[in-house]
Amino acid sequence: METGASVPAGRSLVFDSGIGGMGVVQALRDLLPALHIDYLADTALFPYGEQPDDLLTARIVSLLVAACNDLQPDVLVIACNTASTIALPALRARLNIPVVGCVPPIRWAGRVSETRVIGLLSTSATARRPYTLRLHQEFAADCRLITHGARRLADLAERAFLGEVIADTDIQHELDCLFGQPYGDEIDTVGLGCTHYTFLMDAFQRLSPKDVRWLDPASAVARQVGTVLQTVSYGAEAAQKGRFLMTRLPHTAPGLEAAAARLGFKGWELLTVPAPLMTITES
Repeated sequence: METGASVPAGRSLVFDSGIGGMGVVQALRDLLPALHIDYLADTALFPYGEQPDDLLTARIVSLLVAACNDLQPDVLVIACNTASTIALPALRARLNIPVVGCVPPIRWAGRVSETRVIGLLSTSATARRPYTLRLHQEFAADCRLITHGARRLADLAERAFLGEVIADTDIQHELDCLFGQPYGDEIDTVGLGCTHYTFLMDAFQRLSPKDVRWLDPASAVARQVGTVLQTVSYGAEAAQKGRFLMTRLPHTAPGLEAAAARLGFKGWELLTVPAPLMTITES
C-alpha cells in the first residue's frame, strides 16, 4: 500500500504496556493519515517483561475486551512484542474485530541476512520465550540467531521519547552484550524485538558495527493495518481526536503529555481498570 492510499477513515486502538507503541502510531500516521487512533498504555503494570505469563495474558484479554467495548475500534493493534507473543490467540478468540500483532522480525531478518548470522535485541522475557524459538525454527532455521535480552533498554527508550538525552555508554553496554557474544562479529542484521526500541534507533545505528542492518517492525505493522482496513466494514466516523489512555498516572506524566502531543494526542485520560484486574497491578 502506498502512503496516502485511499483507505476509509476507520478507527483503531493501539495498545502497549507503555509508550513503546508510539513508534507504531507514528508509522500509522505516516501511512494512513485519515485513520482515527486511540492509544492505551497499561502503565499500571509497565514493564510487562517480568510478569508471569498466565496472569499477564488474563489481564491483557480482560483489559482489551473492556476497552474495545468502550472505544469500538475497527482494528486492534497490539504494539507490544510481549503481549503479542502470549495473548494474540486469546484476543482473537474473544474479539470480533481484526487483531494485528507485533512480533520479533526474525522472519524478515532471515530473508535479508547475507552472513546468515542474525541478531535480536529484545526484553529478557521475549528473548527466552518459546514463541521466539519457534519463529527462528520456522522462518530462519538456516541462520544462527544471537539474542540479547536487555533489562534496561525499554526504560532508556521511554526516557528518549520524553526528550531526555541518553548517554551513549548506556546504549553501548547493551550493544556490546549482543555483538560481544560468540559469532557476534558476524551479525549483519539485527531485529528490534521490543517496540520501545524505535526511539533509540538512531543510537543503535550510530554505535553498532559498520554496515549492520537494523529492522524496526513498526512500518510492517502499519502496512498490515492498512491491508486489514480494506477488508472490514467501518463504524461511525469518530467525532473527536484520538484518546490517549493510561491505566495509572506515571511520574513522567507532564513530559509524556507533551511528547504524545507531537503525535496528535491532546491530553490524556485514566482508564478505569476492571475490578478483577486490580490485584494483578500490585505484582
